[in-house]
Amino acid sequence: MKRVIKYYRIIWFRHDLPAGLSVFFVALPLCLGIALASGAPLYAGLLSGIIGGLVVALISGASLAVSGPAAGLTTLVAASIISLGNYKLFLLAVMVAGLFQIILGLLKLGAIANYFPSSVIKGMLAAIGIMLISKQIPLALGYDQPDFWTSGFFNLLSLQYSFENFGRLNHHITKGAILITVISLIVFVLLQQSFAKKMKVIPVPLLVVVIGIIINIFFKSLAPDFSLNGTQLVNIPSNIFGSISFPDFTKLFSTAAIWKDGLIIGLLATLETLLCIEAVDKLDKRNRITPVNRELIAQGIGNMTCGLLGAIPMTAVVVRGAANVDAGGRTKLSAFTHGIFLLLAVLFLPFLLNKIPYASLAVILLVTGYNLAKPKLFRNMWNLGWKQFLPFLITIIVILSTDLLIGVSIGLLISVYFIIQNNFRAEYKITKTKHEGIETHYIKLNSNVTFLNKVRLRKVLDEVSEYSVLTIDGSECNFIDYDILEIISEYHNKAHYRHIELHLKGIEKVNVMAVH
Repeated sequence: MKRVIKYYRIIWFRHDLPAGLSVFFVALPLCLGIALASGAPLYAGLLSGIIGGLVVALISGASLAVSGPAAGLTTLVAASIISLGNYKLFLLAVMVAGLFQIILGLLKLGAIANYFPSSVIKGMLAAIGIMLISKQIPLALGYDQPDFWTSGFFNLLSLQYSFENFGRLNHHITKGAILITVISLIVFVLLQQSFAKKMKVIPVPLLVVVIGIIINIFFKSLAPDFSLNGTQLVNIPSNIFGSISFPDFTKLFSTAAIWKDGLIIGLLATLETLLCIEAVDKLDKRNRITPVNRELIAQGIGNMTCGLLGAIPMTAVVVRGAANVDAGGRTKLSAFTHGIFLLLAVLFLPFLLNKIPYASLAVILLVTGYNLAKPKLFRNMWNLGWKQFLPFLITIIVILSTDLLIGVSIGLLISVYFIIQNNFRAEYKITKTKHEGIETHYIKLNSNVTFLNKVRLRKVLDEVSEYSVLTIDGSECNFIDYDILEIISEYHNKAHYRHIELHLKGIEKVNVMAVH
């Protein structure tokens, strides 16, 4: 036992401690930025990161994945907070989301992500990226009110709405914020290039935050006209734990919207977590596979804790997981260590966090949104053909027009339509020839023929001309649905009235008289 403890102590000191510190530097600005984009108190993002590190990491079976607030939930969280009208009610929805994830895990439904077409998931993430970008632009320009876009995305295109908001924005644009944004974006873009990889001493998001702080200090000393107002800087209470909001359990059944939002948040958090787990497992050099059902239970417990303690919901996050891998993390202790560093920062460094400009966080989220909705993604989906591009595009348009659940549902229906259409075409092979002046039709049934093929089969059989020969071959079928056998049997009984010579291969007739 002592040897095992000594081994893990050495692993932690050599690998997981420095990796945890690196992940902390990546997670800190993201926790603040995602809380800002969600319209939640900034401390709620930090608490979510702390819970992801200290609670989820211990329960999860993932070796390298790291949990915390996710960019993919920002739009949904912001909409839920606004629609419920009370942050305490929103926290109840977060607890419902966690309970939903625990139930999914206990029922061993961790494979749920496999039933969502990749085109729909990519469309969902792209739509979130577009909305994330649109909501950060005002903050990047110096606007200090988080509710600049309070309506649907496409309402931005209406002239009245645009003039109202852009008129307000014009009075709040700050030269200093714009300068911080431009410099930060240049740094971000340059350090993302391949030639700069060896120059990365600290994570880019942290560097952007440090640059923003330094520039604003410079403005205050040498160019006061450019310095930022207090409302354009992060504002975290010195006693964060004295400012926490707790859920109002007396209102749990006051409105169905709490349960509806909770289930939607739970479903999206589950999808994002499972996709992240899959991506991080592929990066693991030791080829360890995360048990997905245990991960859902861990995430569910984490989100119930988030709701209980006033934090925004979390998922496993690819950016944090990838940073952990790059930094040489070996075990889940690296994720736990990052949680400890976040907790220490909240307890002892709030005065330093409050020097961070919102513009710096906006830049981080602008880049995050861009990575979710890159033009390259649209080109790749277009190259895959209409059957992939159309569900992808419709999912984006409907999410931007309405909400996430409706968009994903309609995208899913479009995908199912193409699947059914492909099934119609794939399960039949029809050949038509002429032999000694007599038309010969040959229908080859492929591996699995289901009731979905009924309509087309009836049409094909109806088009067989009189005084011809028809062969239906099912000899290589693994499965023929009863509905199909019934149609073929009915046709067999009536074929002679049309003077059609019908031959069946590998197809057993059924008693159709019992149906009438």
